[in-house]
Amino acid sequence: MKISLGQLALLLGGALEGPAEREVSGIKGLEQAGSEDLSFLANPKYAPLLESCRAGVVLVSRGQKVPEGLAVIRVDNPYLAYAQVLTKATAKPYEPLGVHPKAVVEPDAVLGADCSIHALAYVGAGAKLGDRVVVHPGAYLGPGVRVGSDTVIHANAAVYHDCSIGSRCVIHGGVVIGADGYGFVFDGERHFKIPQIGIVQIDDDVELGAGTTIDRAANGRTWIQRGVKTDDQVHIAHGCVIGENSLLVAQVGISGSSTLGKGVVLGGKVGVAGHITIGDGAMVGGGSGVAQSVEAGEVVSGYPVMPHRLWLRTRGLVKRLPEIFSRVKALEDRLGRDEEK
Repeated sequence: MKISLGQLALLLGGALEGPAEREVSGIKGLEQAGSEDLSFLANPKYAPLLESCRAGVVLVSRGQKVPEGLAVIRVDNPYLAYAQVLTKATAKPYEPLGVHPKAVVEPDAVLGADCSIHALAYVGAGAKLGDRVVVHPGAYLGPGVRVGSDTVIHANAAVYHDCSIGSRCVIHGGVVIGADGYGFVFDGERHFKIPQIGIVQIDDDVELGAGTTIDRAANGRTWIQRGVKTDDQVHIAHGCVIGENSLLVAQVGISGSSTLGKGVVLGGKVGVAGHITIGDGAMVGGGSGVAQSVEAGEVVSGYPVMPHRLWLRTRGLVKRLPEIFSRVKALEDRLGRDEEK
């Protein structure tokens, strides 16, 4: 895509400092970019690279100092602007494929306009798909499933019966939505299965990474609210509520009936116990274990979790434990000798 700096500034709502008629056609890093490329400075620690940058234009923050002669577009968030440009540059017009002859769509399923149902995909009885929904090969949509417009369901994803997915969602390969929650009760001889009769509800603009699993509620719903993004291989158990715009990084596991507020961030491999609440805007460091509720806005880490700064100090002390132990042992030996005297 070739675009002038003037058009770029207009697209991004930025302030151009440079020739409006100059055109760029590529996007590269600060060190690799040439005169026909756009680059960006998202992290201030890389600002010294601007001195030798040869890019046709660089996206920078409003207050960033730049070398004389370097064309820049000043924006509020250079990283977001970069993502917006890259999205526009790589966008391809949608071409509906219809229903492939080797796909199976049950007679009473309802498809919206311009859907694409690929080979070996299955759409169950009573399912209802919005306009321009794409179902890739091997994907399974069970009976009664609802899918909103412009949602893409990638290969081998499985959506169990009666679950719902909103509009503009992306469901990556291998995702399982609506499998039974892990519910059993011991009757003295065996583990008696508790029927899981609820559903999974996924709101608009959600993206689920490959291999993510979301269990159906025992009753009611497991609810993934608008704008939630999960990394690959995240597990959300039955009855959980994941608040709007929360981010769950790879291998997060959330036990049943836990509730996350809006904008919560869980780092990789965070484990969350059941029936707890994590407040709006809270952040949990990677590898942490959350066994009690976390207040809104808290930043915690560790196992069990504690304020992040305290955890950093604690972690530093752990490395010194052998040294501290030796010093304590020496003190004990010395005190013992003094008492014998």
